[in-house]
Amino acid sequence: MSTTSECSLFLLGTSHQVANLNERETIALPPDSTDMFYRGLENLRGLEECLVLNTCNRTEIYGAANHSFEIDQLIQYLANFRNLSEEFISQRTYQRSGEDVVRHLFEVASGIDSQMVGETEILGQLKKAYDEASERNSTGKFLNRLFQKSFQAAKWARTNTGISRGQVNLGNVLCELARRIFGRIDQCRLLVVGAGEVAESALEAFKSRGSEAITVTGRTFDWCPLSRRKPDELAQKFDGFTLAYSKFHESLHLFDVVLASTASAKALLTKTQVENAMRKRPSKPLFLIDASVPRNVEDAASTVDNVFLYNMDDVSTIANENLQSRLSEVERCRVALSKRAIRLWEQIQAQPSLPS
Repeated sequence: MSTTSECSLFLLGTSHQVANLNERETIALPPDSTDMFYRGLENLRGLEECLVLNTCNRTEIYGAANHSFEIDQLIQYLANFRNLSEEFISQRTYQRSGEDVVRHLFEVASGIDSQMVGETEILGQLKKAYDEASERNSTGKFLNRLFQKSFQAAKWARTNTGISRGQVNLGNVLCELARRIFGRIDQCRLLVVGAGEVAESALEAFKSRGSEAITVTGRTFDWCPLSRRKPDELAQKFDGFTLAYSKFHESLHLFDVVLASTASAKALLTKTQVENAMRKRPSKPLFLIDASVPRNVEDAASTVDNVFLYNMDDVSTIANENLQSRLSEVERCRVALSKRAIRLWEQIQAQPSLPS
């Protein structure tokens, strides 16, 4: 006879659902602080397992804990870590527990909780977060099972529903925006700054539409923490070119579309640098996409004539233009995922409890 589990699953997170872009930037963890953040989590009383998901649009902390854990200590820890008030964190985050954690994660993995509803990048980001937590031995039998089941749920949703129909992929959306500005994608000269999944999605989309002039650069050609690959390896994968980062700003005028997606905590492209580039191409538009959190391009660059600057909020608005036609599929997916979540939670409840 199985015993009732005393496992307590919880989630503390922020996303576009509760915070604007500026607020999400403030809460997001700098990539080079991940190890330190995990070490601090290990000191929280009662926390047995944990996983941190930190993307351009959401920061979420999943955990399994025993009865002595209180989520207020996690709020306090996050607030102190990011030099914010506990009130600020509380007002711009959501909390989930038990079955609601399972349901939420299934919806996140499937893309129906994303700012671009039905987008595909989030699943890869989740898998990467899970791998990193596993390597740190931060996950155990509860989170391992939860996340493996979420990957299965996401695969089911994309195979059996129409939630991803249309331009629901960042690379595809960027191509559509570029087409509106320039008319032809195959003539666009693309520069990608960074080597993460967003960069790869853009390169793949532009390459598939006939663009041959694709270039990758980065602050370093060493290992990239967002993708575990070097920028030159990404360029090679798509038969593209590499550009030394030291040549990035002086070569800006040579490109039509520039995607910035890095882990930098400060702006890599200023209004003055954009103005200098536009003096060399006064009659040609420049399309800038800032897919970074914190943002890599100064907002003021959007005021330069003939410059089109889009951040993640802007891109998501475009991506959801055809959402109305998919709403019934999204709802059908949500109902099915909820049933899966209930079944999994019942199974988890029947497992032996966590150590106290």
